[in-house]
Amino acid sequence: MKTGLNAVAIITARGGSKRIPGKNIREFMGKPMLVYGVEAALKSGVFREVMVSTDDAEIARIAREAGAAVPFMRSEKTSGDFATTDDVLMEVLETYEQRGERFDYMACIYPTAPFVTAGKLRDAMELLVEKDAAGVMPVVRYSFPPQRGMAIRDGKLVYCYPENAAKRSQDLEPVYHDSGQFYCYHVERYLACKGDLPDGYLPIVVPDTEVQDIDNPSDLALAEMKFRLMRENRER
Repeated sequence: MKTGLNAVAIITARGGSKRIPGKNIREFMGKPMLVYGVEAALKSGVFREVMVSTDDAEIARIAREAGAAVPFMRSEKTSGDFATTDDVLMEVLETYEQRGERFDYMACIYPTAPFVTAGKLRDAMELLVEKDAAGVMPVVRYSFPPQRGMAIRDGKLVYCYPENAAKRSQDLEPVYHDSGQFYCYHVERYLACKGDLPDGYLPIVVPDTEVQDIDNPSDLALAEMKFRLMRENRER
């Protein structure tokens, strides 16, 4: 795949995390968490611009030191608890257009996803371009079939889907979930549907050893263990 696409990587990093204060720039394995996404996007070589959308001066400083652009600050409207990721992306694209800059493709990278790598971003963008897709999402397979999940009702365990209770795991369709790391988009199609892609996303599958939501201190500890394993495997 040729590098240097007319593409922008947008790292969405507002201030004001409540569950883990300062989570976006909290140190993780020797670096502020935000830096991993910035470095992966820069190293991938597929983006004309790698930028951070933030309302926080300290986040902006760290982002610039890591090599990202912060050409404008996020508005108050998209900095609140109820602003969606699509709200932020729309604002970024509109602000660039007001400045006379347009992009053909974009990647939205979450700031608390240290497992994002240059290789994953290249693979996703390559799939996006080669398949002429509207969007690409990294997903991870559920380790246990959700079709055999149980609920507690009236104090007892019951199968949510009794018809699957006796089925072998290998006979059930694999089910995947969003890895919560990044998304890649064809900008024109994204804007046309305001982020609600009618044709959905193409998947790239990532291993569960490289996926971890980070919402509390125990999540951080587990993420560090997985990160060490990922780094060791890539060094072999």
